[in-house]
Amino acid sequence: MKKKSALKKPTPLYRQKTPKRKNPLSRRDPLCDDSEPGSYVLREEPPEIPPRRAPRCVELFAGAGGLALAASNAGFEHDAVLEYNHDACETIRANQRRGYELVRHWPLLEGDVHNQDFQTWNGRVDMVSGGPPCQPFSIGGKHGAMGDRRNLFPEAARAVREIQPRAFVFENVKGLLRESFAKYFGYIVLQLSFPRVTLRAGEDWTEHLARLERIKTKGTEPDLRYSVVWRLLNAADYGVPQRRERVFIVGFRSDIRVPWSFPSATHSREALLRAQWGTGDYWERHEITQRNRPEMPSRFARFANDPQLIRQPFGRMPWRTVRDAIADLGEPTRTESGARFPNHVLQPGARSYAGHTGSPLDEPAKTLKAGDHGVPGGENMLRYPNGDVRYFSVRESCRLQAFPDDYVFEGSWTENMRQLGNAVPVELGEVVLRSVRAALERHDATATPRLF
Repeated sequence: MKKKSALKKPTPLYRQKTPKRKNPLSRRDPLCDDSEPGSYVLREEPPEIPPRRAPRCVELFAGAGGLALAASNAGFEHDAVLEYNHDACETIRANQRRGYELVRHWPLLEGDVHNQDFQTWNGRVDMVSGGPPCQPFSIGGKHGAMGDRRNLFPEAARAVREIQPRAFVFENVKGLLRESFAKYFGYIVLQLSFPRVTLRAGEDWTEHLARLERIKTKGTEPDLRYSVVWRLLNAADYGVPQRRERVFIVGFRSDIRVPWSFPSATHSREALLRAQWGTGDYWERHEITQRNRPEMPSRFARFANDPQLIRQPFGRMPWRTVRDAIADLGEPTRTESGARFPNHVLQPGARSYAGHTGSPLDEPAKTLKAGDHGVPGGENMLRYPNGDVRYFSVRESCRLQAFPDDYVFEGSWTENMRQLGNAVPVELGEVVLRSVRAALERHDATATPRLF
């Protein structure tokens, strides 16, 4: 007779491991009554919060690296830095070879932006930034604008279309706002607002503009759109020792719902005049004795005669002057080997003539210029109080553009000054980009559920 087999217990679908219990006394809750032995509460360890990743960016039209340096200072990490000009690329490479920290990991791509496929960075990049070549719109240029082959705003719009960043920042010269370019500037803004509404075959830019205007006024919402604002900023108002006006165009993707405006100015001309001709703090800080100070211009006499103006709290710091920027450099040397600072070498041949009198020592510098064929005659000069002039050295020009002293330029003085004349002042770019990054972080903080 067969023996009945014992019934087997069903195998569980899953097995739950019992976690090891630690010494409960080490987990005692301080709010429990310790008078009762064993009175404690076990708490779960809080989940590890991964460190916040640095926002990523792609830099277009990088030039010598002014805006890219600003992005690095603002906490962005670069997925790509694109530039066409070989000499500008060599400037960046020279600093990479020297191990300069901010640039040594930049993925530098030298080549024509028309040939670049931007899909590579789709979904990976938080911001696209850059300064499309300014010659088509520059007051000192040929004013070719939309007909100039160097007008690369359509390529900037294509980069936004293909990458779809959360934000973009583009800058250009004040001449972009000239009345004769007003219609085309409106076209640029609408292209960046609706980057997927592209130019059709056989359609010219004015017809494309009309179609974009109809889309905007109708209120239809293309699947990719940006909220775009722009403003003309003066670098001197943000602590740069140069009166340099640049147009900044900033856009946030429509899903980034956070209020944003351009940062407020931190410096002012009135505060500088008060420090010079009211309190005299400016001269005392530079240890300029009374007998060695220049005469007060007659138009500023009110600052000496009106005590109320002297005491008035303007709430801003004084504009920084050429003297503020370069005083510790000393005079340029005749050879690089004798210079204490890199690129601080005298360039001979400066002369003053009508309309080109250089930058006064005790004011912010005039706008550094590049020109089509090197430095325009008579520009980019320092004018001493006695009327003498000389060219700014490359290092002095770096200071006026807020490039760091460790950042070097190689090659001829003319080529270096061309690169600097086309650059964005680093500190001005940094102020804007820090603000954009803060807006993205505010959006992330409100969009992410709180853990506690």
